[in-house]
Amino acid sequence: AWVSSGIDEEGNALAGDYHFEYTECDSSGSRWRVAVPNPSVECSGLPDPVKGKECTFSCASGEYLEMKNQVCSKCAEGTYSLGSGIKFDEWDELPAGFSNVATFMDTAVGSAENKADSCNNSSWTPRGNYIESNRDDCTVSLIYAVHLKKSGSVFFEYQYIDNNIFFEFFIQNDQCKEMESTADKWVKLTDNGEWGSHSVTLKSGSNILYWRTTGILMGSKVVKPVLVKNITIEGVAYTSECFACKPGTFSDKPGSSGCQVCPRNTYSEKGAKECTKCKEEMYYSDEGSSVCIERPPCTNKDFFQIHTPCDKEGKTQIMYKWIEPKICREDLPDALTLPPSGERKDCPPCNPGFYNNASSSCTPCPPGTFSDGTQECRACPAGTEPALGFEYKWWNILPGNMKTSCFNVGNSKCDGMNGWEVAGDHIQSGAGGSDNDYLILNLHIPGFKPPTSVTGATGSELGRITFIFETICSADCVLYFMADVNRKNTNVVESWERSKEKQSYTHIISKNASFTFTWAFQRINEGQDSRQFINDMAKIYSITVTNAVDGVASSCRACALGSEQSGSSCVPCPTGHYIEKETSQCQECPDNTFLSIHQVYGREACIPCGPGSKSTKDHSACFSDCLVSYIKDNQTLNYDFSNLSQVGSLMSGPSFTSRGTKFFHFFNISLCGNEGKKMAICTDNITDVTLKDMVAESEDFSNFVGAFVCQSTIIPSDSKGFRTALALQSNSLADRFLGATVETMLENINIKTDMFPPSPIKIPDVHFFYKKRFMNWEKFFPQIFPSADLMDIYPFVLLITKLCSPPSSCPAGTCDGCTFYFVWESAEACPLCTEQDYHEIEGACKKGFQETLYVWNEPKHCIKGVPLPEKRTSTCETVDFWLKVGAGVGAFTAVLLIALTCYFWKKNQKLEYKYSKLVMTANSKECELPAADSCAIMEGEDNEEEIVYSNKQSLLGKLKSLATKVSSNCCY
Repeated sequence: AWVSSGIDEEGNALAGDYHFEYTECDSSGSRWRVAVPNPSVECSGLPDPVKGKECTFSCASGEYLEMKNQVCSKCAEGTYSLGSGIKFDEWDELPAGFSNVATFMDTAVGSAENKADSCNNSSWTPRGNYIESNRDDCTVSLIYAVHLKKSGSVFFEYQYIDNNIFFEFFIQNDQCKEMESTADKWVKLTDNGEWGSHSVTLKSGSNILYWRTTGILMGSKVVKPVLVKNITIEGVAYTSECFACKPGTFSDKPGSSGCQVCPRNTYSEKGAKECTKCKEEMYYSDEGSSVCIERPPCTNKDFFQIHTPCDKEGKTQIMYKWIEPKICREDLPDALTLPPSGERKDCPPCNPGFYNNASSSCTPCPPGTFSDGTQECRACPAGTEPALGFEYKWWNILPGNMKTSCFNVGNSKCDGMNGWEVAGDHIQSGAGGSDNDYLILNLHIPGFKPPTSVTGATGSELGRITFIFETICSADCVLYFMADVNRKNTNVVESWERSKEKQSYTHIISKNASFTFTWAFQRINEGQDSRQFINDMAKIYSITVTNAVDGVASSCRACALGSEQSGSSCVPCPTGHYIEKETSQCQECPDNTFLSIHQVYGREACIPCGPGSKSTKDHSACFSDCLVSYIKDNQTLNYDFSNLSQVGSLMSGPSFTSRGTKFFHFFNISLCGNEGKKMAICTDNITDVTLKDMVAESEDFSNFVGAFVCQSTIIPSDSKGFRTALALQSNSLADRFLGATVETMLENINIKTDMFPPSPIKIPDVHFFYKKRFMNWEKFFPQIFPSADLMDIYPFVLLITKLCSPPSSCPAGTCDGCTFYFVWESAEACPLCTEQDYHEIEGACKKGFQETLYVWNEPKHCIKGVPLPEKRTSTCETVDFWLKVGAGVGAFTAVLLIALTCYFWKKNQKLEYKYSKLVMTANSKECELPAADSCAIMEGEDNEEEIVYSNKQSLLGKLKSLATKVSSNCCY
């Protein structure tokens, strides 16, 4: 009766009905140990409280605090303890204390409630040895709360390879403070197949730990999730119990601080002291297994083929090997056996730059010599130097600067395997241990440098790597090509999904640094271990690297010689100099040309700059000085874009992913000037890194892009709940200046009225061409101006990028193949003003002065240039003065005419009188008058004998007739 009631014979509670706990620490750092009834148990007679250990007390690793006696005891076999910490390494289910919170942070579009509902199925998912984040564009937080009696730390391992998902780790303590710096919460990316580690110091008190991921789905591509394992929290004041070893591990000694993994073909259950062997003939297991698996019959997916190194006879043998670990049985019905090995075939020749020295291996040519791989190494002729690099096209053995490996995220079953196998004319991905293994091939290049003759070149290319490959897949395989710079930062350069036909890919190297190039092939990306797609593979046929430090040579190229040619040694040409063919001396490129990084021999190595551009002082590139000229109708139009030489920024209108996440396309543009420097900078700014920091870190290849035109995708701060806007997917749109030209065909283009403001101005426009994203002018405007009314064009500068049509499954500008068009609306596109762009207007003469004004022709087609002349004032005479002069002259002329008229009239009268007298003399018979009478000529008068005849009766004739009549009357 006493036992059933939870009380012994002495009236005390039974030990199994209660447990001990410590009270909260008081201000003096003391606490008490008290007995607390177990849940759903009623009892009395609990032990009295006793003074507990100090608040900062903790046991050593491998021990736990036995609360009854308050002493540290060693953990038993099959268990372990961290002493003052806790560890989470089992992820078959979400451990106690962890919680998932999923939200959709973008509140800009649609109903927030509907978006929250769409994220109900998004969470962190346990995968056995690790926990996996979400793969969508929801924001999911994995949360754990812990109370520390003293300062401690949190440590975890993770894989984070996709920058399309943001991964934050931050802490909120009881003062609601997150982190010392906002940059500390962003977790760094890791290489494919490698686990990184992250640790943060914890303060005493309550700490809430957040692992938060937010996917950015630009298009239909699914992001690769973040993986987390082995979360360890140090700083817990005490551990009152030991943890049992998880299945697949064991602890065979008391006081262990961790458990060991069971080897292959063994297994263990939870809390095991040792591992149990499987019946090897019938069952197998991988490392860390909790069960043994029955072996299946062998198939052609369980073995693979390799080539042996060449022997002295130049032969190689084809060998067949079982995929290790071998998990199949050959003694079962329908099981295949290993094919016979030993078939001999001719060895391929040595790779270029190597030679066969009568042995079974190929040896690199000595410095200063070259070989095509089939002949002995020969010295380069005088005036030439070896073209150093690597060209691997025969794959009998793996080259010395390459290595291969196999890696699996969730286990170590393929550790030690070759990820790739040589196969004669190609190298192919190996079998691996399961379909989700990463099969890795590495190539290390210690550095790059241009040829001796162009040592001073400052071009954008120092070398390049080119490889020919194909993928043969029946599932969702992926081939990654990655580059690691100075062993600091590995980035995925390009990736290819599913089957791809045989093709070539080239990556440009623009800086001298140590590079490790990696090819990683994965058949499927799933958590389960399977071997269904063993025949899916990637093949690489050739790998070529140019200008490699410590490389070999397959040929020689011309070089410049010094003034003393006795030694025929090559010397470096100064920057911007080419090698003159006849003399092998260095000659400077002419003005407005730049030196090709690929060809330095002959005058043709100097490439002319494009229209409207000039070369830099060192002839390394061409650029625009912001001045452009254009001849139209025998008139030269000059343009000055100096005001556009600084970096201009523009942002497109908002776009949205399929889930409604808002984003913008942000562009930085620097068109001209600056001596050809690429001033436009874009960065993946997911931290509080400033522009100054980015430039300072550029030598270490920090994640920023410098170009003439660059683009970033911007996630606004209100879109995902971040405190600052995020920039990602930064890339260069224009990396080489080709030229600037003027076009006038736009004057009759159909343009949407809402694209440009109305204006009565018709002018040419100027567009700049850049290499890397380029298109034809004729194809441009139908894309961006589909229809509208005919109207005049507002002045603008147009920047052109590559032309293509995005696939229907690609949201605007979110995946490769989409096109960006730039129309820079600016009065700077007007030509500079000249004397032909204005005319003069003369004013009225006032008070002896006259003003001349100068005004622009309408409509005005120019800016800047020649200014309008100042107003000009000159002396003049008024209108009243000239009226007076005119009246005087007129009066004088009238008087003169009257006087002349009277004079001639009088003279004519005399003539008429004389004539009349003669007539009367002739008719004297009828009128007998004295011979000398009043009609005779008086003394002093002129005796004019002239007679004037006129066919037409003039004024004088009329006067004459009148005089005759009068004379006749005198006769009577």
